Amino acid sequence: MALQNIGAANSDDAFYRYKMPRMITKIEGRGNGIKTNVVNMVDIAKALARPASYTTKHFGCELGAQSKFDEKTGTSLVNGSHDTAKLAGLLEIFIKKYVQCYGCGNPETEIIITKTQMIQLKCAACGFISDVDMRDKLTTFILKNPPESKKGTKDKKAMRRAEKDRLKEGEVADEELKKLKKETKKKVSSKEASVKPTPKKKPSGSDEDHASPPKRHLNVREEEDEEEDDDVQWKTDTSMEAAKQRIQEQLNAVTAEMVMLSTNETEKKPKAATQAHQSPKAVAAPSEDDDPKAENGERTFETLVEEVKVHLKKGVKASQFQSFLGSLSGSPQDIVTAVFEALLDGVEKGFSKELIKKKGYLLAAVGQEDGSQLHLLRALEEFCGKSNPAVVKEVALILKAFYDADILEEEFIVQWYQEGLGGVKKDSKIWKNVKPFVEWLQSAESESEED
Repeated sequence: MALQNIGAANSDDAFYRYKMPRMITKIEGRGNGIKTNVVNMVDIAKALARPASYTTKHFGCELGAQSKFDEKTGTSLVNGSHDTAKLAGLLEIFIKKYVQCYGCGNPETEIIITKTQMIQLKCAACGFISDVDMRDKLTTFILKNPPESKKGTKDKKAMRRAEKDRLKEGEVADEELKKLKKETKKKVSSKEASVKPTPKKKPSGSDEDHASPPKRHLNVREEEDEEEDDDVQWKTDTSMEAAKQRIQEQLNAVTAEMVMLSTNETEKKPKAATQAHQSPKAVAAPSEDDDPKAENGERTFETLVEEVKVHLKKGVKASQFQSFLGSLSGSPQDIVTAVFEALLDGVEKGFSKELIKKKGYLLAAVGQEDGSQLHLLRALEEFCGKSNPAVVKEVALILKAFYDADILEEEFIVQWYQEGLGGVKKDSKIWKNVKPFVEWLQSAESESEED
């Protein structure tokens, strides 16, 4: 079967990968009953990813003649005698209007019918959405006979959930492998450190004398070294320079400053100095009594929010932002709440649009952990309690935007709503505004299950 490139503009491209069979026609009948049969219309329609009834109807609309496509036999008939070149030219018009992307010209598109009964072409190559001219006669036929959808919304969500579960399992497996590698490295390093160098033997010895000792001998030497270590009294340099060096090696940049504050206070307290002599190998972590920020919980949370704001102003990417959040000290709930407040800093209205613009940062903060979506919902609840009433009015819009963007799933939204109704703040206006959206979720879920 002879093939040709889809689209007249690509006819000279020998390496063009989108092809369709050449049209074959046949004149049937005589007189007033003469008809033109497009023999390979089914094959052409498959190559264009469009129903054969669309192309047959297009010929009838353009020629002003009756046309019919039989679904059972696959025959495409157009009244009148028409040569192949004329029908091929009409097919080219159909390809430009209903197949090729208006942006990149790629024929890999899908017909979409909107809620307002408008026809669009969604390109799988560039993502451009083309608006079809609704004044064309064929549009009414397409609206009455819409193309079969490849997959329903529920199937797409199920596929997305399965993909998320697969990614979670892969991350868990990677973490377990990392832990095993770290443990084996620690064991090997501890064994190498505990083994003493064997004395050199005379060169006249055999090869067996130069061979490494067996494992049982290594274990005996390790036990002997441990007994010798018990008799040794270790001493630690407790000067400020040594303490600073140990802090910089063991802690990150954020917690190092907090530890430095506590070490300045330990100089004034002789008890802390005696404890440092008793435990030479460990560096004392700052206690809650020594930390000035621990006296006021809001103060530490404010510093966390400020750190996130400063990092967001640098214009970092979502992947870098996720690694930065991993270095912060605090509970997962506090970190998500701080990110939520930092993203909405200075916003007075249009909260849902602003959050969807910064969707990547929210996904980086939420991550793939279990219960992470509840952290985001509780952050929204806390922000509504602190901020002006405008946020409370838009809380349902924010949830709808998160749900459409696949940031939140319906089961977590319903769980959070039920916990809020049974909690201390059950009389808050938040739940009154969220109630219609939750009822819509539950009714949509029940309808989909019935279908």
